Amino acid sequence: MPGAAIDLLPKLAALFEACGDAAGTRLTSLGALTPELSGIGSIAELVNGRMGRAARPVRAIAFDKTHANNWALGWHQDRTICVGQRSDVHGYGPWTKKQGMDHVEPPFSLLERMLTIRIHLDEVGPDNAPLTIASGSHRHGRVKDEDVCGIVTNSEIAQCLANPGDVWVYATPVLHASAASTSKLGPRVLQLNYCADSLAHPLEWASNLT
Repeated sequence: MPGAAIDLLPKLAALFEACGDAAGTRLTSLGALTPELSGIGSIAELVNGRMGRAARPVRAIAFDKTHANNWALGWHQDRTICVGQRSDVHGYGPWTKKQGMDHVEPPFSLLERMLTIRIHLDEVGPDNAPLTIASGSHRHGRVKDEDVCGIVTNSEIAQCLANPGDVWVYATPVLHASAASTSKLGPRVLQLNYCADSLAHPLEWASNLT
């Protein structure tokens, strides 16, 4: 969505300033951005138009590739969610800890009902680590590791190039990858997962992002 977040750039810059130099900071609050991202603002409306009014942000990560924190990720699916407290529930597992927070792989059907949005603060060209997407790969369900290469080979590959304020929206389970940046500039990206579902009792979404 070209320019969908252009009016939010000052607030986004302030959010990243508060994050410091962490490569990928998992947020527990959206601060001044809460109304725009989880209320009736432009980004919330963008998501609600696709998922309905019950959709809400359930995880937020501030990514900032710098010379000190530069990384690459091979082709993979995002399969974990962040919950408030671990509780062993049928269909949820395995468990991991990320930045001290409990993460778990939920039933894949939940992931299939989620959306991911990426809000870009910086220009993203071919040299500064655009996200690369295997278009349509989310329709293959939970992809086994040994099947990833074949699906990627037979998919149309898209680079998520962007200008400041642009927003990319994609199905959370889509296969994606990211190279290390070869540019002096980031990019800085705020990534949010949205879901309209509650979790199986007693599990609850971790972050009070609304």
